[in-house]
Amino acid sequence: MKSLKKKRRIQIIVVTFVALALSTALIGYAMRDGINFFRSPSQVAEAPPQPTETFRIGGLVEEGTLVRGQGETVTFNVTDGAASIPVSYTGLLPDLFEEGQGMVGQGRYVDGTFEAFEILAKHDESYMPKEVIEALQEQGVYVEPDAADASDAAPATN
Repeated sequence: MKSLKKKRRIQIIVVTFVALALSTALIGYAMRDGINFFRSPSQVAEAPPQPTETFRIGGLVEEGTLVRGQGETVTFNVTDGAASIPVSYTGLLPDLFEEGQGMVGQGRYVDGTFEAFEILAKHDESYMPKEVIEALQEQGVYVEPDAADASDAAPATN
């Protein structure tokens, strides 16, 4: 027969394991709506998400597509160089939001348009969100600002 100490130790280990598994499941269940995945415009064009899925999309605001509608409604296209996704947003845009600049939007993709309920823009002239930089680098569009400055400053040779 097992000793009482050994039985008690096994019971404590089992109860601890069950409590840990239950708490992990509850935390995961509570966070299921709080996790928003980032997608580039190319990923959205290749595999459109369900209209009920909330996610983030990022890229550059495509030149010539920014249209301010009646009231606070704004439409524009976000691009990563390979694909362009139309975006609709109702609300006040950040002060630094403009064409040709990096942005990240959070919302849903419904009937071919990303309906954003939050728009984030760069906060200074050199900042771009990490996810946007990675997506642009995958497409071969992104050039490091320091590299662009260095090539501009290089003397011309004849």
